[in-house]
Amino acid sequence: MLPVMRRIVPVLFMAALALAPPAAAQERHPLDPLNWQEHWTVLEVLRDAGHYNDSTRVSLVTLEDPGKDQVWAWTPGQVLPRQAHAVVRQQARSWEAVVDVVNRRLVRWTEITDGQPNWLDEEFGAVIDEVKKHPDFVAAMQRRGITDFTFIDCIVLPLGYFDLPQQRGRRTASILCNDARDLRNTYPRAIAGLTGMVDVNEGKVLSIIDEGVVPAPATTAEYHEAALGPLQENAHPILITQPLGSGFELAGHQVEWLSWRFHVRPDHRVGTVLSTVRYVDGERERPVLYQGSLSEIFVPYMDPSPSWYGRNFLDAGEYVAGGLLKALEPGVDCPDHAAYMSQLIAGDNGRPRVIQRAICIFERVAGDMIWRHSAQTVEGRPKRDLVVRSAAVLGNYDYIFDWVFQQDGSIRVGVGSTGINEVKLVEQTGAPIAAASNGNDSDDTSTGSADAYGRFVAENIIAVNHDHYFNFRLDFDVDGMTNQFVRDRLESERLPDDHPRRSVWVVRSEQARTENDAKLNVDMHKPTLWRVTSPRVRNHVGYPTSYQLVPGMSIETLLSADDYPRRRAGFIDHHLWVTPYQPDERYAAGMYPTLSKPGEGLPKWTGANRSLAGADIVLWYTMGMHHVARAEDWPVMPVSWNWFELRPFDFFNGNPTLRAPKKP
Repeated sequence: MLPVMRRIVPVLFMAALALAPPAAAQERHPLDPLNWQEHWTVLEVLRDAGHYNDSTRVSLVTLEDPGKDQVWAWTPGQVLPRQAHAVVRQQARSWEAVVDVVNRRLVRWTEITDGQPNWLDEEFGAVIDEVKKHPDFVAAMQRRGITDFTFIDCIVLPLGYFDLPQQRGRRTASILCNDARDLRNTYPRAIAGLTGMVDVNEGKVLSIIDEGVVPAPATTAEYHEAALGPLQENAHPILITQPLGSGFELAGHQVEWLSWRFHVRPDHRVGTVLSTVRYVDGERERPVLYQGSLSEIFVPYMDPSPSWYGRNFLDAGEYVAGGLLKALEPGVDCPDHAAYMSQLIAGDNGRPRVIQRAICIFERVAGDMIWRHSAQTVEGRPKRDLVVRSAAVLGNYDYIFDWVFQQDGSIRVGVGSTGINEVKLVEQTGAPIAAASNGNDSDDTSTGSADAYGRFVAENIIAVNHDHYFNFRLDFDVDGMTNQFVRDRLESERLPDDHPRRSVWVVRSEQARTENDAKLNVDMHKPTLWRVTSPRVRNHVGYPTSYQLVPGMSIETLLSADDYPRRRAGFIDHHLWVTPYQPDERYAAGMYPTLSKPGEGLPKWTGANRSLAGADIVLWYTMGMHHVARAEDWPVMPVSWNWFELRPFDFFNGNPTLRAPKKP
């Protein structure tokens, strides 16, 4: 058992954790997030060093992970260094800082010369007053019959960088506006066809582009209860209770549930970070995963018009002002019996603030079985899961992230996409009625039609086609830090002519020796198993213990190889990358993807084609989907889930759930 265990019964047990007084260093796990006092220590050390004042802006303040070998060797009571990493801005210049929060010492202060930090909250509203006074903007609004800007809301977004002359050497952004009157959902009131480019650092309008007037539609798209009218009633209630308390235990940020042991913390940039994941197998605690987390999100839209072509978002690197995660709603996002964990983040001025209910943890029973078999009688075991859930709100989209621990040693990782489709307003009310072909109506579109780059979801409203890519960083340590990456190719084998069968398939295994060997894509015509194996530990029949990465929805990009957005998000070129562990390689599109140039992150690191033999390896997996919107996605999209799985493969000597309880 972990020390100082507390069984979780109150729903808000962890809500005030970030505000709690500092515990003694030996009582805290080395990967626990910074607490309130440590965060303030960072600001005080920077101030005393002359690097922080009233005009300073801070992109993030977060834990600087200690060395992973130290973390794996850590035991309760042992003191490890506590350091914080901060990204600090003074006007157009930025620095990285590392602060020793125990000894109150500035360890490192380095200017950032290659890249720009993520957008600040205040930058979303920067330069807007200058835009509204610009004669080209005023004239464009007058052409739309708008002379009073009182209720016109605008937002400043760091849309895709294209190395255009007016972008070079600047912190540029595009301006998008809408009429905020009367409606909560203002997407149908966008000022269509009007955009602008500004330099945020200089507070200067660079250009205003007017593609032509598009009348605002009469259609509304409200989704709150007052606008919808009476809601449906359930026929009968479904109640899930845990009268004896939950089946998992927390000590700070450490979790114990059945045979699983792991550490969980919220992170400003990537959301939920799981660390030191182990499975208790008899008398042994066996390491599986040192760290797993989201790494990057890429969402490119497919409309080439001037106000749309730049909408290609690297969400986790560009749009995490205020933290990636947002507060979860009890009874909607998480069940009533969930426990919650709060998060401490840096505001634009660097001062800490708390996001309540950033992560929830709960058990669930869906009426499924772990296994069953029926002979004379049915023998089987009911299934019970532990879910670690968080949610991000990135403009119009909401994403739900689930890490689901299962009794059989598997971890399922899911992304649920919901929220509001980004839409374009057009004069046409709906799709043109196509000529019948062989008696069947067609809804095919072609370049030049109003819905060439999307689909109508309401009158005068088109949801633009787009992609979603989610890259996950998975630092496997299967039965130890030294692992190998193995591809098991399933290949057809021709049988002799005198055999009744003509063919079977066989498994041919091959170890990836270098990074180039491990740049892989899912190919249904060439099925392959992806496994991380231990070179030292074998199961009872002699196979190396391993974990398999079972891919989920893995799309092939349709963007051309020379397209600038694809080159900036180069990690989408392959579904899987494998690299030797480097502590500073954490984000698939690079440390600073805001207005970044092509080739950062995984393409740059793997360009050296480093050896994977006898290495501590990290897997980077990209899951994605092409999104062609449908009428049912409007005005709010039902949650669409995509999953992948980390699955034990010869890790155990047999089914580890044979002795699971007969009641869930």
